[in-house]
Amino acid sequence: MRYVSTRSAGFGLLPPQPFSTILLEGLAPDGGLAVPENYARFTPAELAALRPLDYRQLAFAVLSRYADDIPAADLQAIIDRTYTAATFGSDEIAPLLALEPNLFLLRVSNGPTLAFKDIALQLLANLFEYVLAKQHATLNILGATSGDTGSSAELAMRGKRGLSVFMLSPKGKMSPFQTAQMYSLTDANIFNIAIDGVFDDCQDIVKSLAGDAAFKRQFHIGAVNSINWARIAAQVVYYFKGYFAATSRDDEQVSFAVPSGNFGNVLAGHVARQMGLPIRRLIVATNENDVLDEFFRSGRYRVRRAAETLQTSSPSMDISKASNFERFVFDLTDRDAVAVAALWRDVEARGGFDLAGTPFGRRLRDAGFVSGRSTHADRLKTIRMLAERYDVVVDPHTADGVKVGLERREAGVPLICIETALPAKFSTTIREALGYEPKRPPAYEGLEALPQRFVTLPADVAAVKSFVARHAHA
Repeated sequence: MRYVSTRSAGFGLLPPQPFSTILLEGLAPDGGLAVPENYARFTPAELAALRPLDYRQLAFAVLSRYADDIPAADLQAIIDRTYTAATFGSDEIAPLLALEPNLFLLRVSNGPTLAFKDIALQLLANLFEYVLAKQHATLNILGATSGDTGSSAELAMRGKRGLSVFMLSPKGKMSPFQTAQMYSLTDANIFNIAIDGVFDDCQDIVKSLAGDAAFKRQFHIGAVNSINWARIAAQVVYYFKGYFAATSRDDEQVSFAVPSGNFGNVLAGHVARQMGLPIRRLIVATNENDVLDEFFRSGRYRVRRAAETLQTSSPSMDISKASNFERFVFDLTDRDAVAVAALWRDVEARGGFDLAGTPFGRRLRDAGFVSGRSTHADRLKTIRMLAERYDVVVDPHTADGVKVGLERREAGVPLICIETALPAKFSTTIREALGYEPKRPPAYEGLEALPQRFVTLPADVAAVKSFVARHAHA
């Protein structure tokens, strides 16, 4: 399997690369995102053979199609070391909870930082360590987080040989739990940078530095955000796991409701469908920052300015520039890299684009995506409903997904709602909704009282560049 860029695929500008190369690279040199030359598709017979597999076997079946430059025995060993009951609380890794007939919650937040991103980032850390050791190389990870990616990445990467992590986060705009999870880490290879701005400022800085070829080469810059294809590939696995757990026939269709900020989670569902998984609808749930909902309803992609990006009670979705959206548009244009590059020039120059009335807009209507929007009041109402009706407490992001999923579900089609995080990370909203504190794992008692280690920088590329240059792993 080789990988190309969304902005120059098939034009010889950047030769196709193997998995291990794009794993360490992050953003492509032309500013695009790495995508496989084609999606590895399972035949109906191959799909049926996956049903009885456990999570580790399923992960190998999926990931070996995309990381085929890693010897099979080595890849299986990495997977086995990653997905353990000790790390995720159960050998199921992503257990499915039936709320009622045809309504399910896919519980993917039982990892060490209580967020779904642990599933991908625990694997990514082990892949990084493996490839770097093989190449006798070092890597400086540069990332941006709106809440959960940062803590998941830092906990997975702490103490790893040859790795340093520089994580940008919007100062004062994460929950106290999320902030403390990151800033209380004292490992020498972890650097937390609080940016005076919003998440999109953090992400823009990361993309700018990742697009600086000389800087990237000099300091061996890599990525853990979902611009890294390995993150997406790892998340594809739990769509298969959820599907098989919710169905008994291999031709049965299901729909997934997915809380969406940076579009990585729901993109993994899109990839799973391209691989042959019978997904009827992917239901994109946004909060008040409804750029994606607007797009799927109208065909218009309109990026909000920093001042227009709202701070909400589902902060990990307070995003108006969804990085992985470019990968979906690449497929929507039938993998036309020239068209994608032109559309993203429009994003930079005019703040967006409009596909309504174009051939791409017509394809969008048939792409199997629907969307909806959730507000703070909706979150509170949904959290209360789930607690009263099913005795299940969910975090506010998951509540967004459930609310929109229930609105957009179809009769007779099983609906699987993907969990985002455990409610302990968002105690203020849970307390407002239910009148009591959510349960907290004993390991996190007193977390917010721990000393915190971070630096504050302006939303300025040069300032961050200077800091990374001074502290980067040689």
